[in-house]
Amino acid sequence: MASLHPEIARITDRIAERSRARRAAYLARLDQAAEDGPARAHLSCSNQAHAYAGAGPDQARLAEDRAPNIGIVTSYNDMLSAHAPFRDYPEQIKAAARAAGATAQVAGGVPAMCDGVTQSTPGMELSLFSRDVIALAAGVALSHNTFDAALYLGVCDKIVPGLVMAAATFGHVPGIFVPAGPMTSGISNDEKAKVRQRFATGEASREELMAAEMAAYHGPGTCTFYGTANTNQMLMEFMGLHLPGASFVNPGTPLRAALTEAAATRAAAITALGNDYTPLGRILDEKAFVNGIVGLMATGGSTNLVLHLPAMARAAGIELAVEDFAEISAVVPLMARVYPNGLADVNHFHAAGGLAYMIGELRDAGLLHDDVRTVVGTGLEAYTREPRLIDGRLEWVEGPKKSENARILRPVSDPFQPHGGLAQLSGNLGLGVIKVSAVAPDRHVIEAPARIFHDQDSVKAAFRAGEFTSDVVVVVRFQGPRANGMPELHGLTPVLSVLQERGLRVALVTDGRMSGASGKVPAAIHVSPEAALGGPIARLRDGDMVRLDAEAGTLEVLAEDFDSREPVSADLSANRHGHGRELFELFRQNAGVATTGASCVV
Repeated sequence: MASLHPEIARITDRIAERSRARRAAYLARLDQAAEDGPARAHLSCSNQAHAYAGAGPDQARLAEDRAPNIGIVTSYNDMLSAHAPFRDYPEQIKAAARAAGATAQVAGGVPAMCDGVTQSTPGMELSLFSRDVIALAAGVALSHNTFDAALYLGVCDKIVPGLVMAAATFGHVPGIFVPAGPMTSGISNDEKAKVRQRFATGEASREELMAAEMAAYHGPGTCTFYGTANTNQMLMEFMGLHLPGASFVNPGTPLRAALTEAAATRAAAITALGNDYTPLGRILDEKAFVNGIVGLMATGGSTNLVLHLPAMARAAGIELAVEDFAEISAVVPLMARVYPNGLADVNHFHAAGGLAYMIGELRDAGLLHDDVRTVVGTGLEAYTREPRLIDGRLEWVEGPKKSENARILRPVSDPFQPHGGLAQLSGNLGLGVIKVSAVAPDRHVIEAPARIFHDQDSVKAAFRAGEFTSDVVVVVRFQGPRANGMPELHGLTPVLSVLQERGLRVALVTDGRMSGASGKVPAAIHVSPEAALGGPIARLRDGDMVRLDAEAGTLEVLAEDFDSREPVSADLSANRHGHGRELFELFRQNAGVATTGASCVV
């Protein structure tokens, strides 16, 4: 294995230095909580009786206070495909815990909303803040202080980041993240995207669109494209919070069940009651977060994690900056092409070698910290192995040493591109990020007149009216966390893609989010300061010449009087009510800036 890449070492050292005071205070709190010992020992008999009253056959063992008790925090609901498999997990976990001499209880549930359902609707304005609600809800579940370890059952966009924020806050409690896996493959993502584009231009009927969507999203498990949900699963593996190889095993399979049971067994083994105490807050150090960012860049993962990782890190006393992502991206090669950055889905990626192959390659190249703690021990060697059921027993075997499909997965020595495809943008329009993994090189620089909008529906209306006939930088502002909760603007993807395919040079500039769905269209996103805070984007006017240069890392308006202009304001009253938005006014008023995670709880 090669020595650690000097840039990875330098960036990690900078993060550690930047975080020194915050991390020291965090670890002092963690150590004090750990020193107090298992919390159940300090509860009164009445407190404990309330906690065990519904525990059925486990009541006696709980009352003895000698066996580890595992808290289950679950995002189960049966409306969303990614979380439906969690229905049966508690009973599987309880049985495995009993076999290991422990107990397990469902500590609480957290909400799990789906951006795929709420895209382009008012409900999407609750999406980002649902992450903080999830953190708060998980905190309530763990506040009973009766658990020696925790299992976190979550998959999708805001659920895993919110659970990590809570798990870090209770960092003295050992924890393991337990996934559900992706649904089996349906129609190709490329075929689905083509139907969406045909519908946007009126060439496909709603019936055709519905049939394509139902053929793509057809069963239990996560969506199969490489969006935020599957990026989360990759992160949990790169950061050592999953059991090795757990991320992309399909639901309802014997291997999936065996991994769930093994997570319960392992959780019982790493509590403070035994000899292998592994507090989760010690796993979540600077090196783990750098490893996560390396995985994000190597796989071409969702830009939503540029928002979530800083919030997750702050909960563990670590301060990440946008420059950390950009500089790591510059030295980490893009090894995977998974939709929307390619035609394959995550099942194809997993079959080609998946995360075990990637971690092995990156580790051997010195691009990952190997001296890290994980839920299974020290170092990442275990994560280069793959789980198998051999004669009915779960074992980890040597992982793949070569890719089974070079169109999907390539080695570090022959990547799809030499960098991870994410760049920081800065200039007189503020600070933003762009993902260029799937953007053609001749579109990395776009200079065109701006067309200003204050919501994505207005963009769609202008498109339907045939108003886009020349090169354009579409600016959609007042979409930041303080304005309306920073919804994804996924609904713009078909429109912008059609314009680009018509030969126009097109880019998007927004203080909102675009996830990984921006695909082939250059998009400067998360622009900060946002328009609602009077950021420079609020001074743009129709016709201003805007230059987005992903190669130079700049985002600028070419107008001599720009600095002297007053920022415009917008009527945001419609964002304040309906679809539950009233309940989130406090979140909008207190949200942090995008560069630090846009959180109001950390």
